[in-house]
Amino acid sequence: MSNYSPTEKLKVEIIDHTALITIDNPGANTWDSESLCGMRELIANLNADKNIYSLVITGAGEKFFSAGADLKMFASGDKAVAQDIGLKFGQAFEALADFRGVSIAAINGFAMGGGLECALACDIRIAETHAQMALPEAKVGLLPCAGGTQRLTALVGPGWAKRIILCGERIKADKALSLGLVEEVVESGKAKEAALALAAQVAQQSPVSVTFCKELIHKPREAVMPQGLLLERERFIQLFDTLDQKEGVNAFLEKRSPDWKNA
Repeated sequence: MSNYSPTEKLKVEIIDHTALITIDNPGANTWDSESLCGMRELIANLNADKNIYSLVITGAGEKFFSAGADLKMFASGDKAVAQDIGLKFGQAFEALADFRGVSIAAINGFAMGGGLECALACDIRIAETHAQMALPEAKVGLLPCAGGTQRLTALVGPGWAKRIILCGERIKADKALSLGLVEEVVESGKAKEAALALAAQVAQQSPVSVTFCKELIHKPREAVMPQGLLLERERFIQLFDTLDQKEGVNAFLEKRSPDWKNA
């Protein structure tokens, strides 16, 4: 484990001026309390190191970038747990979005739910040809609570955001490219390499100029985005007052179809 990351679930390697972060939670690289708190601390450590100009984030293994939240956390329907985890998701990915350098997601496989939200919080996304992306939270009685509704809409527009979130549509890499959900598609096994090459280009620019430019690009959405992110988290917590939340999560864990009550 490097000095930058407080958790083994986020491995960090420094390559010149780039921090390569690998989400490493065997199974499906899911997010939990440890890795979310770890991400927030890791970004703070990278921000404090003036020698770091960019970061690349990818998933361990060949199948998953990240499958999102570990749904076992929500099986009990405990509202306090939802509030705690929802806040940690928000803080982790808002820290990532506000990283002072350039952040690049190397999407090397499935990016689902909170996994896609992690990629959405980055400045640039590079996907491998076999990668698939989705925000399937509504299938389990939840909603994307870490910026998904806000950042996806900003990238692909409301129509496709609604297809992906409301209709549960899963997007393949080539379609993601045509929608502007990702900026580049590369062969399987090549996303990390492509992302590191792009990150190396960042080092040719003035780090101070890059930080100022990123701040200015983000400026137009600052008027509305924070309110949307806050409401997104509030609505997520409110779902834990419903029967459908508990039914959805447990149906998923039990590998059966949910019996929605609309209540």
